[in-house]
Amino acid sequence: MRVKINGKQEEIQETNLLDLLKAKNIEPRMVAVEQNAKMVDRSSLMNTRIHEGDEIEFLFFMGGGSETE
Repeated sequence: MRVKINGKQEEIQETNLLDLLKAKNIEPRMVAVEQNAKMVDRSSLMNTRIHEGDEIEFLFFMGGGSETE
């Protein structure tokens, strides 16, 4: 099925968000997932179905800090 992932059209076989993360080698604990402009709770990733035309965003957590002298 065709979906948009982070703004790019892709053809995928996965039917739920957890399987999609696994297929892309993304650790579920390190990303927030948005489907059709709605945040998806991590505990719901396995049960959240993907449908033709969905828009999915992966929001990655980045570490960092301030520079000290």
